[in-house]
Amino acid sequence: MATIETHYHCYSLHQSTRRKVEEEQGERRPMVKFSKQFEGQLVPEWKEAFVDYWQLKKDIKRLQAAEIEAVAAGTAETALSSPPSQCQAPVAAAHWVHRKLASGGGGGGGGAVAGEVYETELVDGGAGFADGEAARAFFARLDEQLNKVNRFYERKEAEFVERGESLRRQLQILAELRAAVVAEQQREGRRRCGDSPPPDTEDPSVSCSILHGDQSLRGTSEQEQEGQEKLTKDIIARIPDEGDDDQLTIPKELGDSGRLGRPREEAASTKPRTTLPGGRAVTCQGRSVRINIPVTTPTRTVTAIRELLFDDMLSQSRRSSSTNSSKCGDKLSINKRKVHQAEKMIRGALVELYKGLGYLKTYRSLNMMAFVKILKKFDKVTAKEVQSIYLKVVESSYFNVSDKVIRLMDDVDELFVRHFAEGDKRKAMKYLKPNQREESHTTTFFIGLFTGGFAALFIGYCIMAHVAGMYTQQSNKVYMATSYPVLSMFSLFFLHLFLYGCNIFMWRKTRINYTFIFEFTPTKELKYRDVFLICTTSMTIVIGVMFAHLTLIVKGYSSCAVQAIPGALLLVFLLILVCPFNILYRSCRYHFLTVIRNIILTPFYKVVMVDFFMADQLCSQVPLLRSLEYLACYYITSSYKTQDYGYCTRVKHFRDLAYAVSFLPYYWRAMQCARRWFDEGDINHIVNLGKYVSAMLAAGTKVAYENDSSAGWLSLVVIVSSLATIYQLYWDFVKDWGLLQFNSKNPWLRNDLILKQKYIYFLSMGLNLILRLAWLQTVIHPNIGSLDSRVTLFILAALEVIRRGHWNFYRLENEHLNNAGKFRAVKVVPLPFHEVDED
Repeated sequence: MATIETHYHCYSLHQSTRRKVEEEQGERRPMVKFSKQFEGQLVPEWKEAFVDYWQLKKDIKRLQAAEIEAVAAGTAETALSSPPSQCQAPVAAAHWVHRKLASGGGGGGGGAVAGEVYETELVDGGAGFADGEAARAFFARLDEQLNKVNRFYERKEAEFVERGESLRRQLQILAELRAAVVAEQQREGRRRCGDSPPPDTEDPSVSCSILHGDQSLRGTSEQEQEGQEKLTKDIIARIPDEGDDDQLTIPKELGDSGRLGRPREEAASTKPRTTLPGGRAVTCQGRSVRINIPVTTPTRTVTAIRELLFDDMLSQSRRSSSTNSSKCGDKLSINKRKVHQAEKMIRGALVELYKGLGYLKTYRSLNMMAFVKILKKFDKVTAKEVQSIYLKVVESSYFNVSDKVIRLMDDVDELFVRHFAEGDKRKAMKYLKPNQREESHTTTFFIGLFTGGFAALFIGYCIMAHVAGMYTQQSNKVYMATSYPVLSMFSLFFLHLFLYGCNIFMWRKTRINYTFIFEFTPTKELKYRDVFLICTTSMTIVIGVMFAHLTLIVKGYSSCAVQAIPGALLLVFLLILVCPFNILYRSCRYHFLTVIRNIILTPFYKVVMVDFFMADQLCSQVPLLRSLEYLACYYITSSYKTQDYGYCTRVKHFRDLAYAVSFLPYYWRAMQCARRWFDEGDINHIVNLGKYVSAMLAAGTKVAYENDSSAGWLSLVVIVSSLATIYQLYWDFVKDWGLLQFNSKNPWLRNDLILKQKYIYFLSMGLNLILRLAWLQTVIHPNIGSLDSRVTLFILAALEVIRRGHWNFYRLENEHLNNAGKFRAVKVVPLPFHEVDED
């Protein structure tokens, strides 16, 4: 390291220590307030890269304790000695801040970044402080934090600037393809009208390699993992009738100004160009551009698999056609749909880039404020004027003086308005800066109202059921077989939803960025109050209807209309779920249906976090799915008219369907693991698939044991279920929760913990272990007093739902910590256009 600049001098003057202590005590509350503000506004995934404000406060408290001891000692000495004729002059303390040029790494993670580092030197070695060692430690940590902030900011800024340059190139290509599509549509329109193009103009369809996705199905995932760091450096689109000298070249790269060059809808060139009737079409000679649309839908998946299977045939066909073509090689027309898909990808990438730039802007302002606050606190404690001089160093450091982020945000804003908002800035801001939906006190009021209504109706229902002798082994068989499943199904579903609301509350309280993990739209996601309102309102309606139905049954009404009430209640909720009108959280309902569709059609849809998270929830709701299948059979076959509740269990194909439903969630989850392995090539997904296969085997042996309660099947149930439970517990603790790391600084846990009380993690592992053993009811057949066996099964099913809700918190905690470890705060959207070699 070589010193290239020195030399911010600071001479501080002593003030009254007693006055200093009083001011410190008087202004303690604002500092605490800033600590909360700082923690509440920082980017959770970048927390380790922010100034460690809390550790710096601890260092100052150490200095403060030393200062108080010195004041006390000085006061006692003064009392014993004769009073001086005048106050002694304060000892002037001085320090220098050296700015050095070095190649430093760490701080924000990643590779080394060349830049400046700062180092403070106390001239007198800290003798001017009551505790010189503590003062040196404070300035050493302060320099360390400043260097860390600079390195991280520079690294992230370079990443976003490179991303912006890639997007500028993508927009350039998109503009060319839009023009090509327009030209193709106009030529097609003239052909339909009987017109023909001029004889000297050949059909200039765009010549590119056009794929729905990477043929290995892994290219997109690898690009996402690598961050799409680099696009091609030189993509050239050339006019077919001209020579190599007449070409459209991508403008020069982004300079030090940090601004993006503007993509041009038409090439600004001084050379003559061939203009086609009705617009311009562009061909790619020498180098072609591949449109890489991620394999996310069944159609694209089938296309990609077909191309993968016939890769050799397609390669030979392309090779032969390229040798026979003298100008453009293969000519594949680009339709509007593919261009639209590419446009959506680029738009999403711009939104994520803008969000990341906003985070970096927040990072700069919060860190600057933290330096101001901590230096102000230091001055008050030590009675030395350090803030004004050290702040000059902070203000002149890279993270505060660089304006590339501001310029890049302006450019992204301008590009988005021009290309995706038709010049409407307000429309663009709905994408770039969506307004958060404010929480209303009205929601809280109705939660309380419906909670009270639910409690009153539930108590009345329980009293009525007890008087009527329901839920016992001598209860009404028809009611328990047909009406009770409706109540139990709704209870399990809304219990699960209530626990999800509790999860949201805890995730928000602990700053776990679940919105980013699940890729929710901030303006449309459900808040925990919304979830609680849905649960309380729905269960009030359900209990009210079932209370009225039970009252009719007790009074002796048993007509078809009365028997159809539970089915009608279920139908109403299903109709609300698919209601097309923009009421009752339509965007959330449709998003839920989309996720369910993706799960059912696994492995044809690309698997994202919210998909396999929801599939895991379904694995804990097998009793609900079985009740839904039985009720669908009961009401669709009109068995309710004759009250033949045993029909759906006697008919073989309905009975087989019930067994299949028990396997479906595990099958869907296993197929998701297979699809993720196919996309990413990570062998851990195959190992995870084995966990769900073991669960299916355990479920199969239980079904066989229910049909044949022999000792052989019992032994097989115990062996297979025990192995599956061990498999599942290992995956829960080690893979899903990231615990049981023996070499971590928190023994048997992991290095990073969000919850401060470590014992909670051990209690949670113990609770998860106990609730994982619910399968023992198959062997033990427990009966709680005189309760009906269905009630016992419901209690066990509810315990599994509770286990899943408990599991959810730690699963997302681990996912959040993985994101934070990689400083991943924005989604990396794959880009559609990539250069491919002519060969």
